[in-house]
Amino acid sequence: MHPIANTAQAEAWNGYEGSHWAAHHDRWDAVNAGFNQPLLDAAAIEPGEHVLDIGCGAGATTRLAARAAAPHGSALGLDLSGPMLRRARAGAESAGLGNIRFEQVDAQVHPLPRAAFDLAISRFGIMFFTDPAAAFANISAALRPGGRVALLCAAEPEGNQWLSALATLQDLLPMAGFGEPGAPGMFSLAAPGAAAALLREAGLRNVRAEHVTAYGSWGRSAAEAADFLLNTGPGRHLLAQSAPSTATRALDRLTDVLRPHESDAGLRLRGTGWLLTATAPEA
Repeated sequence: MHPIANTAQAEAWNGYEGSHWAAHHDRWDAVNAGFNQPLLDAAAIEPGEHVLDIGCGAGATTRLAARAAAPHGSALGLDLSGPMLRRARAGAESAGLGNIRFEQVDAQVHPLPRAAFDLAISRFGIMFFTDPAAAFANISAALRPGGRVALLCAAEPEGNQWLSALATLQDLLPMAGFGEPGAPGMFSLAAPGAAAALLREAGLRNVRAEHVTAYGSWGRSAAEAADFLLNTGPGRHLLAQSAPSTATRALDRLTDVLRPHESDAGLRLRGTGWLLTATAPEA
């Protein structure tokens, strides 16, 4: 049994949250796909390199890394979520990728092999650690001398149009504190400099944080996107604390709020992130 310190997140990602992401992995990839190229550009994966993907989810970025590292390199995806990793393994098999593996572990405490990886990447998987200092120290120790990281974490909440849309429901749903920078969850590292400071504390050098934005596809229409948003983990959490009659009112209003974002290409919303790069010390 692999050690788990991040028990609350493990429970969430092996419960409804993880099952929802696994069942709708294609839609979540469409939400985040705009960040793939900035991440890959920063990672600059070379054939033959060995890549560690932190919080890999359903494996989209791990597959991209495996392709870039082929034929003699490899990619290892780590995640807490059993449902998402089942989807990740199926996706890798369907893609015919033989240089890819997935492990269900807690990256902040799992005994990663020392100095084994040329590069660690993550697309929005680093914000959920209960002890980020321990996690980044563990990841840093897994890099070979001169190894690199290219990591994405969520930036300022107000730069994310999906959250601004949800905020219009604050008279219907208990939004107080939801999405605040520094609070546990996806915006825990949103404050400028927060994640960069942790990377420096982990012994990494040449730390750089670049603010990036990208648009993601949330559905074909406002109604579809609103329904999807309210059935995500955060949406269900907010609705669960409200009267049953609130759900219909919330869905109707959120649909109206999102309607101006509709286009022939579907409903697209802007997201923001910090793209972090750094290198491990040379031997």
